[in-house]
Amino acid sequence: MIEQSKGKRQELHLLQRKLLEINGVLNVESFDSEEFLLQTELGHLTIRGQNLHIKNLNLEQGQVSIEGLVNSLSYLDPGSKSSGKGLMGKLFR
Repeated sequence: MIEQSKGKRQELHLLQRKLLEINGVLNVESFDSEEFLLQTELGHLTIRGQNLHIKNLNLEQGQVSIEGLVNSLSYLDPGSKSSGKGLMGKLFR
């Protein structure tokens, strides 16, 4: 896995669990007030919380800012985007 991320850089800044700033974002796959699914240079990233919303989005620069109460951040294994979580999990509940 380390070899895949060689040359790629991603930074996450979480301020008091209320503001999350991320760079290295390629696409916003799905989002609602409780969950965001982002495609990043280092894999799919799921952000879960409460009252989440986009404060700033600039995909040309790969930057996303999310406000709300952040409860968890997790990277999905490659190929597991439809692992029953995120958008696919919500569609087929």
